[in-house]
Amino acid sequence: MTTALDEVDYALVHALQLDGRAPFTKIGDVLGVSAQTVARRYRRLRAEAALRVVGLPDPHRAGHAEWMVRLTATPHTAQDLAHQLARRADTAWIKLMSGGTEICVNVQTPVGAHALLLRDIPRTASITAVSAHQVLHRYFGGPTAWSGRTATLSPAQIEALTPVPSAAGRPLTPDDDALMAALQHDGRTGLAELATATGWSPATVARRLADLQAGGTMFFDLEISPAVLGATTQALLWMSVAPAYVERVGRALATHPELAVVLATTGPANLVAHALCPDAAALHRYLTERLGSLEEIRTLETAPVLRTLKAAATR
Repeated sequence: MTTALDEVDYALVHALQLDGRAPFTKIGDVLGVSAQTVARRYRRLRAEAALRVVGLPDPHRAGHAEWMVRLTATPHTAQDLAHQLARRADTAWIKLMSGGTEICVNVQTPVGAHALLLRDIPRTASITAVSAHQVLHRYFGGPTAWSGRTATLSPAQIEALTPVPSAAGRPLTPDDDALMAALQHDGRTGLAELATATGWSPATVARRLADLQAGGTMFFDLEISPAVLGATTQALLWMSVAPAYVERVGRALATHPELAVVLATTGPANLVAHALCPDAAALHRYLTERLGSLEEIRTLETAPVLRTLKAAATR
């Protein structure tokens, strides 16, 4: 049964998307409810709607290469393979698609380190086809959230909850590995617990978090089941656009409320998008009307998402 959300729940989701580490007292003040109400709603959404705040590195600023890898596997092995990939630290999200035999994996690795692409995948006998597409540019997604999560608060509430940018940040280093691992598990982990995980003092943790966020090296994202926000139908869209029009089409797609991610990639499909729609009929209307009006799109492949096995980080 799908969890029913009310106005306070939607407002809390929007607030956490703006600042995943905002204290419940601050969120309550902005929303006009008590901190206890915010905490209770947060616990309920975690339990019933898979809500989770995660701290993630921005691939470009962290010096990582980002890839979209499509794998086709034999029917009886695809799901097991997807679960194996989900346990890897270099996979950011994993979706099972197209009848359950295709897997789409977002891979993020230091530039030049392509173990998953070049060594591990070819040794997996159950895989019958592989295509890898490097992400060249992100038009939408990552720090910019799908509008289904951010359509509740007023401009004044958004301003009150949006963190104020500080001085230029610093890049990630190996010293940050323990901090990032803890934040990818739970972005709201307290300073004392982060201090224990890193061996730093709470004050040092707070300063390092501020440094990493200031320069956009890391950001806090929100995981929540799209179905509870009214999106029961998902699909990955692989589009081919003439090079002269990629920028124009990418910017146009970034304004579409149906899309959560828009990427420019290498390969014959040079734009990839993740669509979230209320149902199959709404997806059909989006494909035929909104996308259909963009004459620069030469080909379109639609891959329905059956299940998301990994959303943004490890659990």
